[in-house]
Amino acid sequence: MTIYDELKARGLIAQVTDEEEIKELINNGKATFYIGFDCTADSLTAGHFMALTLMKRLQMAGNRPIALIGGGTTMIGDPSGRSDMRKMLTKEDIDHNAECFKRQMERFIEFGEGKAMMLNNADWLLNLNYVELLREVGACFSVNNMLRAECYKQRMEKGLSFLEFNYMIMQSYDFYHMFQTVGCNMQFGGDDQWSNMLGGTELIRRKLGKDAYAMTITLLTDSQGNKMGKTAGNAVWLDANKTSPYDFYQYWRNVGDADVMKCLRMLTFLPLEQLDAMLDWKDAKLNEAKEILAYELTKMVHGEEEARKAQDAARALFVGGGNAANMPTTTLESGDFTDGTIGVLDLMVKCALAPSKREARRLVEQGGIEVNGEKVSDPNLRYENAAFTGDGLMLKRGKKVFHRAVTA
Repeated sequence: MTIYDELKARGLIAQVTDEEEIKELINNGKATFYIGFDCTADSLTAGHFMALTLMKRLQMAGNRPIALIGGGTTMIGDPSGRSDMRKMLTKEDIDHNAECFKRQMERFIEFGEGKAMMLNNADWLLNLNYVELLREVGACFSVNNMLRAECYKQRMEKGLSFLEFNYMIMQSYDFYHMFQTVGCNMQFGGDDQWSNMLGGTELIRRKLGKDAYAMTITLLTDSQGNKMGKTAGNAVWLDANKTSPYDFYQYWRNVGDADVMKCLRMLTFLPLEQLDAMLDWKDAKLNEAKEILAYELTKMVHGEEEARKAQDAARALFVGGGNAANMPTTTLESGDFTDGTIGVLDLMVKCALAPSKREARRLVEQGGIEVNGEKVSDPNLRYENAAFTGDGLMLKRGKKVFHRAVTA
């Protein structure tokens, strides 16, 4: 099976510009391709898995990846999938986030001479002269066509800033620049990026009279229709300090029944033959498939030891009724207590089981919180300092999120 056939078999390919040409390039290791990452946070998320694993697959097949850090485009903000304008970041923020991205990407992709490259589009975008840019590429873009693009159309009612309107031109210029300077002949991205990516291929063809190619991958959604990588309104980070290995494992262990086989195909490197044999799994076997998914992805991000610890802790909690070892734990300090006690709402926020006291109150009033196996119904409940000694208190949000709170 060729790498292109494998990508199709795994359900990764959404759209391509020139299928036969793309097949020839990637099957023969001739693609120098890029995927862009805007630096809006100091960590990649589970939602970046699609891109990272795709880069790894293609590199293993002899192709050369370019991880493009969006130090320049982040200063504009991509309107794709957004209902409002992104927060504006400083150059210092963006540089810091880019460095964090690089450390995380190195776990997946092999960088070095003749291998993967990491570039930052700030190196060329921030030095552009606006009038010269308009003269060089402006005539290649039809405003009518741009307004028909889905990424802009969905924002027109609420308002689309001229700043964001430039994003397609900036992303297209990235491809145009790298085509000429480092031989980048292909770009990949999520299917919500199709309009932006077509802009780059058309710019190269119109300005240089040469062919460049684009392919989008199918973005995963969970069974509620939300993008993968989000849970309880928060991102699932690849940084262990932001999302613990246990919570990362639990996120993938709890994917919807309808998504587990799709995730195994798209995100893991397990052989297709093994996955085909799992297609008819139901009930308990489907839970086993979720464990395999969670273990494989946690191992990729945090290493085999952390994956094993997370799996052992999850099994102990669900099967054995609770085990404090290896599960997420928050250590309370003296300053967290008032007169020797802490309220349940403050405790939930401290343990990151709720983003705010208002949300914590809602969870309590809806019966979604247990402490040491007992449902909490009073949002004014308080716990004394002594309750957190030893194994501390075991908190449970919903059916599947566990957390331990102790004192130093």
